Amino acid sequence: MTPLELVQQTSPPINEAGAAFYFHPDTLARGKELGLDGFRFYFLGRGGVLGDVDARVITSSFGYFHSSIVTKMWNSSRETMDPREAGRAYLACADALGTALLSDIEGLEAFNESAETVTDHADVAGMALYAGTVAEPLPDDPAARAYRNVVNHRELRGGVHLSAIVASGLTAAQAHAIRRPDDTAGFGWDPAPEVTSADRESLREVDVRTDAVLAQMFEVLSDSQRAGFADTIASISATLRTALA
Repeated sequence: MTPLELVQQTSPPINEAGAAFYFHPDTLARGKELGLDGFRFYFLGRGGVLGDVDARVITSSFGYFHSSIVTKMWNSSRETMDPREAGRAYLACADALGTALLSDIEGLEAFNESAETVTDHADVAGMALYAGTVAEPLPDDPAARAYRNVVNHRELRGGVHLSAIVASGLTAAQAHAIRRPDDTAGFGWDPAPEVTSADRESLREVDVRTDAVLAQMFEVLSDSQRAGFADTIASISATLRTALA
């Protein structure tokens, strides 16, 4: 399996699995304990790894939300809780989900070694949200650690993809409107930005470029490590889909 084939095969399940804890009932319950509703815990928890920063920093890092949504959610949330503490509490929810649902999967230790080899070598330039997330200490429990690595790899691709969007000349709002046309208002874009056939082609080129950049990062793995990484991602994805259906 080539690095490019690995990226193309695993990116969709990583994207889905890495977000599974965001609005999981246990995450929502933990947010409520902390005085935060689900949406505010998402913003303060996911962005909290960046510290007590101005809302514009979160707008930059998240990419796809209108600044008015980010400013409202971020500023009201950090009045309730310190962002760094919220970030750690949010990732603890991810760890708990991993422990609860992934402990029976085989090969987690090897997967963790491979996943961390990639993140240890990845260039964090221009990817603040990924850098902040991956800088948080990993849990010792293999299942929790495996899920955290999935979360980290989701942020890795997200950072690369957002950078590629900006470099293409598209706006993040246009990219979001193309990819999720039924969810523009929820992200603050109402009316939705106009997109053309040329914009759609540009986003396809962005996807190709994103895959190519990520593939370079997976060159540090051996053939057997790539195969094992792909197999474990498939198992994690299938397990989460079944458990959370």
